Amino acid sequence: MSKPANPVTLPLADYSPKHFVLAVVDRVATVTLNRPERKNPLTFESYRELTDFFRACAMDDEVKTIVVTGAGGNFSSGGDVFEIIGPLIQMDTKGLTGFTRMTGDLVKAMRACPQPIVAAVEGICAGAGAIIAMASDLRLAATGAKVAFLFNKVGLAGCDMGACAILPRIIGQSRASELLYTGRFMTAEEGEKWGFFSRIVTPEQVLPQAQLLAKQISEGPTFANTMTKRMLAMEWAMSVEEAIEAEAVAQALCMTTEDFARAFEAFSNKRTPVFQGN
Repeated sequence: MSKPANPVTLPLADYSPKHFVLAVVDRVATVTLNRPERKNPLTFESYRELTDFFRACAMDDEVKTIVVTGAGGNFSSGGDVFEIIGPLIQMDTKGLTGFTRMTGDLVKAMRACPQPIVAAVEGICAGAGAIIAMASDLRLAATGAKVAFLFNKVGLAGCDMGACAILPRIIGQSRASELLYTGRFMTAEEGEKWGFFSRIVTPEQVLPQAQLLAKQISEGPTFANTMTKRMLAMEWAMSVEEAIEAEAVAQALCMTTEDFARAFEAFSNKRTPVFQGN
């Protein structure tokens, strides 16, 4: 299961994925899950290729932010019932553990990816699709979007791909418990109220708004944004005292960048700073 489905080549702007659509415009990479006739389910191959892609992002300085979305009015229905769930029934313990570690590797790759990730969620966002949205740094919802962590519905635990670690930190322990124990859909309105979604927009605007947000972030100081993402993740396991010390070191590093000096010079001259990522 560890063999790449389609080895990622650099620069990412020239890479042609087999299992999703990729477009790089204005330093924003848009990843589109593209099996609309089935609500964009994931397969063994797409898991691998997405994981390899997010790992490769760390090696492409021209990509500053990433947007993840789905084609045809839905985000993703999760793992393909026939292409994934069916074969899992026939696997032994070693094979099943290999599979679950592979799916978890996608979340690890998204969290380790230095670029902020914005999810544009429309329609159905379920199972592993909900996990991809959860593992993103920011989430925008289209009116009518529905999110469900469906593992309970197929006889599995809600502790899948980091859900028990990440989801409670986004929406709280009790709300996360309800979704993971019942497998029910969370509406866009609930998601916004609970903090899962930053905001709700029309279906026509969810992708453009996510790309606009990603572009705004991409115009910021790259090194500092990467440091923010890293510290947001690292500080989960720190005491407040440890976090304050870690942030002191991180901020001191940011103060050594040219972008920090550019910002001071621009503000001194009453201009808007133009960051260059170094």
